[in-house]
Amino acid sequence: MMNPIDVKIEDGIATVSINRPERKNALSVAATNGLADAWEKIEADDSVRVAILTSADCGVFSAGMDLKEAAQIARDEGVDILSKMRDPFHETMRACKKPIIAAMTGSLMAGGMMLTLNCDLRVGLMGTKVGITEVKIGRGSPWAAPALSMLPQPILMEIVLTGDLMPIERLHDYGFTNYLEETPDAVRARAYELARRIASAAPLSVIAAKGGVRATMDLGCAGGLEEGRRLHEVVYASNDAVEGPKAFAEKRAPVWTGT
Repeated sequence: MMNPIDVKIEDGIATVSINRPERKNALSVAATNGLADAWEKIEADDSVRVAILTSADCGVFSAGMDLKEAAQIARDEGVDILSKMRDPFHETMRACKKPIIAAMTGSLMAGGMMLTLNCDLRVGLMGTKVGITEVKIGRGSPWAAPALSMLPQPILMEIVLTGDLMPIERLHDYGFTNYLEETPDAVRARAYELARRIASAAPLSVIAAKGGVRATMDLGCAGGLEEGRRLHEVVYASNDAVEGPKAFAEKRAPVWTGT
């Protein structure tokens, strides 16, 4: 069988792909555990500067939890599918210090939405739909809270309370996505363009920048400023902090060492 999660690393960019097109890239136990493994690998690999999360083309980026597998596990083993997953709410992904770009090559709902909320930039496909459908299947979305910093409160309430899918263009108008593209290949191309720009930047500065923004989301302005200053201490004391101005003065591209 095809590995449900594929990871490729090239030129400082890690590409994580969900490969379950026959099940609308739904998150099975194996796929969810494979994603946790992927984020741990990316976090530990110093050669990786940025990651892209995408999936096999089938019209759906990810349909969320594999409901058929959930029903089978409940029937055969008498337990909830979440108990079989090492990281059911994808906290390993959310804790990753390196930027993650979602290349959403289809519609997304439920756990597919959860994955995109854990990403730092999002590129979507025109004509697709987005939603958090848990109320329609009796599940829950405790992971939806971060969306409140990405969408207006009434819109998020409509999404979580109705379970309806919304056109991605509507959410784009609220700033949920960075870009919308016309084809899946164009979505991936845009994601790689962003990734290359991030990978060419000073790595310590990138990590601290992401950390500072995430801290402000979690702690509020005052706490985020304090944590941001702490995160940037290593940046200002680094060799790269000397290399950047030197390269600018010498009119050449900087050579980052991440030290």
